[in-house]
Amino acid sequence: MHEWPGPAVAVTSEISGGRANQKTRTRRAIVEACRELVRTGSDVTMPEVAKLALVSEATAYRYFPDLVSLLGETIDGLWPSPAEALQPVAPSRDPVERVSFACEFLLRGVLSYQGGVRATISGTITRPGLAASRPGIRFGLIDCALAPFEGTLPAAGLAQLKRDLAVVVSAEALFTLTDLCGLSPDDAIASAARTAATVTAAAFRGAPAPEAAPGAGADPG
Repeated sequence: MHEWPGPAVAVTSEISGGRANQKTRTRRAIVEACRELVRTGSDVTMPEVAKLALVSEATAYRYFPDLVSLLGETIDGLWPSPAEALQPVAPSRDPVERVSFACEFLLRGVLSYQGGVRATISGTITRPGLAASRPGIRFGLIDCALAPFEGTLPAAGLAQLKRDLAVVVSAEALFTLTDLCGLSPDDAIASAARTAATVTAAAFRGAPAPEAAPGAGADPG
């Protein structure tokens, strides 16, 4: 014979479920508030996130121990996948064109979301142990841009090129050009893209030309 839970057990379960739902809603509100600040390019701080989410700063810190971890979760959904980002140059088998496009795409995104990007860089500089939690958007874009050339360069040469590009195709490079060199955002992006193109062209100099993509250059009729 089965004994059904009494009213006290049911009420306790209901309260527990209600608390769990409230925690989920609070967490979602904090993430959405942070995402809204990032989207607008505003400065991103935990007090501002808490204010927008209508919670106390202490509550925000209970859900996220630091701003970097919150930003790491916030970044999901803000950037397209590398393949989607590089769709306009997908048919191209010119490494310089593909890398230049990837560089400009990344840096324009950095400008749009620079409040969040600066906050992430700042947080990981003062706490190097958090560096691994940075999203690393650049690496996916660089990998995708160079994917058609996996067999064109020696593996070691391709790996070195990717490391070289990671220095140029980066928020740090953009902020150096705008903040320290005094360039306008457009001029800074053009300068970084030009450097990325130069580095890429040098790496491929003398390498055999990659095969054309299927259908590339075909007579459209």
